[in-house]
Amino acid sequence: MHYYSTSNREVKIGLKEAVIKGLAPDRGLFMPSTIPVLTRKTLEGFRNMELPGIAVTLSQALFGEDIPESELKKITEEAINFDTPLVEVEEGLYALELFHGPTLAFKDVGARFLARLLGYFTKELDEDIHVLVATSGDTGSAVANGFLGVEGIRVHVLYPSGGVTPLQEKQFTTLGNNITALEVEGSFDDCQRLVKEAFMDEELTGHMTLTSANSINLARFLPQSFYYFRAWAQLEPGTKAFFSVPSGNYGNMTAGLVAREMGLPVHTFLSVNNLNDVVASYLLTGKYNPRPSTPTIANAMDVGDPSNFDRILDLFNQNYEWITQHLVGYSYTDNEIREVIGQVFKKTGYLCDPHGATGYRAAQSYRKEHPELTGIFLETAHPAKFRESVEEVIGEAVEVPERLAAFADKEKQVVRIQPDYKEFRQYLRTCH
Repeated sequence: MHYYSTSNREVKIGLKEAVIKGLAPDRGLFMPSTIPVLTRKTLEGFRNMELPGIAVTLSQALFGEDIPESELKKITEEAINFDTPLVEVEEGLYALELFHGPTLAFKDVGARFLARLLGYFTKELDEDIHVLVATSGDTGSAVANGFLGVEGIRVHVLYPSGGVTPLQEKQFTTLGNNITALEVEGSFDDCQRLVKEAFMDEELTGHMTLTSANSINLARFLPQSFYYFRAWAQLEPGTKAFFSVPSGNYGNMTAGLVAREMGLPVHTFLSVNNLNDVVASYLLTGKYNPRPSTPTIANAMDVGDPSNFDRILDLFNQNYEWITQHLVGYSYTDNEIREVIGQVFKKTGYLCDPHGATGYRAAQSYRKEHPELTGIFLETAHPAKFRESVEEVIGEAVEVPERLAAFADKEKQVVRIQPDYKEFRQYLRTCH
């Protein structure tokens, strides 16, 4: 399989190079030259499988041309060893719970797969691979824990100071070993900019091997398509469904759209934002105007210039009319998010995290106009990760899972930097 750059389709490279490079030399994002289409028999077979089995089948379809079947099966089974259950919240409306992995967030799927795939591709290299990752929440913990202790790989997690919850922060700042956390005095967009500038620095990349574990890396976002098929497979045959996707950097949405290209039966996707409604505004007006992100209680969605929007444009050949046939935009304020968390909990007993709450609200609104459809909203992280915000709304304590509570008393260890590329570059040079 060849992979091209979204900035220039004539730039084509193999899977190994695309995964290690992360970002194309022309600043574009890599996309597969062809997207496999599944047979109806394969799709129906998913109804008898949980996520791990579905993942093995799909990873073979996506990456089987480049990796021996036995190796790819091993990589997939080690990475995807948990399920993503569909939970009925109310009639016709389901939560797809993506927080049953090791760090209790949906990023576990892509991050664990990428860690093992990258380890496979780099095991014979003589030098360390430096993984750069910008996070506004759960990416940092999923990547850090996915790569923890992997020989020959050093991970550098950049996050905005004060921009993640205390428990999220502890999950990637207390690990040590081959994981270093950089607390940036700026926004997530600053963190993402620093990472991209490092990739474009030819002098720096000439001396050290850099790669990305953000969803700009194709091996991070493509495996996220797995759980869309798992969700569909849990519905009654013949059900017509739509997905409501809380969105930040848009890797999750892009994975869903790729799943649609692979044959996923889906009516439409709801593109749901918080106050950082750059894409929601685009879907209404046709004008894309990136801007600095605004901090909210749904912090993983605090992105003002989502990288993967370029992939969405590429999938639809830059055609606005075509895009709006498949994506419907919604956005919500912090007060609206809090209101939804409280209302859903009081009405159904189901506790949403702030991101899932936006997905629920959009799904509920869309279903009022399309009552014949079934809605699936993505619950992207365990609500205990946002304990302070959630407890304030529902007025009672949120039970913290043991594996999350274990981080609470550990000591944070970080490198503090300004959002200045020269300072970040100097840090990386000292690591080599």
